[in-house]
Amino acid sequence: MNTSNSNPQQKLPLILGITGASGLIYAVRAIKFLLEADYPIELVASKSTYMVWQAENNIRMPADPAAQEKFWREQAGGVTTGTLTCHPWQDVGANIASGSFRTLGMLILPCSMSTVAKLANGLSSDLLERAADVQLKEGRKLVIVPRETPFSLIHLRNLTALAEANAAIVPAIPAWYHKPKTIEDLVDFVVARALDILDIDCIPLRRWSGH
Repeated sequence: MNTSNSNPQQKLPLILGITGASGLIYAVRAIKFLLEADYPIELVASKSTYMVWQAENNIRMPADPAAQEKFWREQAGGVTTGTLTCHPWQDVGANIASGSFRTLGMLILPCSMSTVAKLANGLSSDLLERAADVQLKEGRKLVIVPRETPFSLIHLRNLTALAEANAAIVPAIPAWYHKPKTIEDLVDFVVARALDILDIDCIPLRRWSGH
């Protein structure tokens, strides 16, 4: 896919990082709405994500990029629209590892505390961490959705370090004023608020409009 900005109508891709934190439904819902809204996605799942899928859903996530694209589309309800490119976690030579590859920014959800710690200390041991580090150094938007509770002092200090580096921290904390009726309603609220940081409004959401 040509991701240059020669066509002003062409959307730049969004990098979606998925880590081994519990709550992979957040990633699935984000993929569904982004693809339906025709936002190109460059997806990289960490090594631990494979183990979490197996533990939480008893489903094996394929490593082959083409098979993984099919896997994520199936998990997202069989969505066939949009462009989804999956990258192996160890491929540090991929396009998203370079600052010269233009993007809308990067969303990491759910984000484990291990990933938070590495990013806060400038460590890049795989493609996901390198892509996130690139967003910070290029001054692009990096949105982190930590899924952990309770936070230890170390967690809070690492999150503070990332916030000081201009990353946006959006904890996976739903609201109730939009009258949620399903688990998906609660999940979609968090995903929508995370995408708000990236100026992406593609999820039907009853927003607060005052009394």
